[in-house]
Amino acid sequence: MFKGSMVAIVTPFNRGAVDEAKLTELVSFQIKHGTSAIVPCGTTGESATLTHEEHAKVVSITVKAAEKRVPVIAGAGSNSTEEAIQLTRKAKDAGADASLLITPYYNKPTQEGLYQHFKAVAAAVDLPLILYNVPGRTSVNLLPQTVERLSQIDNIVGIKEASGSLSQVTEILHRCGDKIIVLSGDDALTMPILAIGGKGVISVTANIIPGKMAELAQLCLQNDWKRAKELNLQLFPLFQAMFFETNPIPVKTAVSLMGMIRDEFRLPLCSMSEMNLNRLKEVLTNYQLLEVN
Repeated sequence: MFKGSMVAIVTPFNRGAVDEAKLTELVSFQIKHGTSAIVPCGTTGESATLTHEEHAKVVSITVKAAEKRVPVIAGAGSNSTEEAIQLTRKAKDAGADASLLITPYYNKPTQEGLYQHFKAVAAAVDLPLILYNVPGRTSVNLLPQTVERLSQIDNIVGIKEASGSLSQVTEILHRCGDKIIVLSGDDALTMPILAIGGKGVISVTANIIPGKMAELAQLCLQNDWKRAKELNLQLFPLFQAMFFETNPIPVKTAVSLMGMIRDEFRLPLCSMSEMNLNRLKEVLTNYQLLEVN
């Protein structure tokens, strides 16, 4: 059910409020160009600065716009287990097909604490859950041994792996086999992760090139490694550009430059520096995503 290129979709704002019309357009744009699932309210969706009411609204808008054409995997993680349960319940009530749960951040739980956290959410809400490991943001690493324990829980079905370690991803696959779906959480590692047994990517770059990311994932899943390698190398400068500054600043700026949304963030995120903006524009122009002035 969860494979291929899935987009960690941006949340468009209009003068401080969630822009429902633009979000609906973005979902349709993604589906039209081959994206296999929509992931609202993740890091790229600025979940950290959405109120609970806005969070539920974004998920609801996304579910409505998707019209069951592709699954919706709603971000619902928190560093509070009870809050993660509440957000996951709201995601289920809104009609989401699954929930994406980041490892608790800041409070740095032990591996046992991580296990108990995810186990509690799984027990409280009957919804497919995808773990999300991104130590660079959370300061805690969900280790393969813990993933193996969690894979025994029926409704924990996958993990978005963004540790940056192919060795760690390989160990997860070795330990868990088919008990859990492994998804890349790093666009630049999508091809290597799929080469060792991953099933897809939850992508930042898909916000601007959904068709190419869908093609890359499909080539990998079809074991067409020659063409996948060529496309991966072709797209690599774009992958780098999406992290010229903290995600989602570059990708949201890119979507704005392409005329799809307003260039608007919530503090403490802010607009790109002039130097990095010019670098981003150059990359986008090289890929013919912007018109040359």
